[in-house]
Amino acid sequence: MAKESMKAREVKRRKLVEKYAEKRAKYKAEGNYEALHKLPRNSSSVRLHNRCNQTGRPKGYIRQFGVSRIVFREMASSGLIPGVKKASW
Repeated sequence: MAKESMKAREVKRRKLVEKYAEKRAKYKAEGNYEALHKLPRNSSSVRLHNRCNQTGRPKGYIRQFGVSRIVFREMASSGLIPGVKKASW
């Protein structure tokens, strides 16, 4: 489990990215880099990091399902993900 502060930090960054996305795009199109520099650093989408929705784990993230590989395996084994089953041959 990730620390709650790390999860909260990511949520805060996501909100900032959404808030400043329009301004950031406008300044970038104009080539106004001084104005871009004055915006908060965390408002850049590059600073976002994908985290598991349930555990907050930053590594082993599966985009299609929004969870880490560990949670994905548990959910698939218990039949919570439709159409996914353990491979055997």
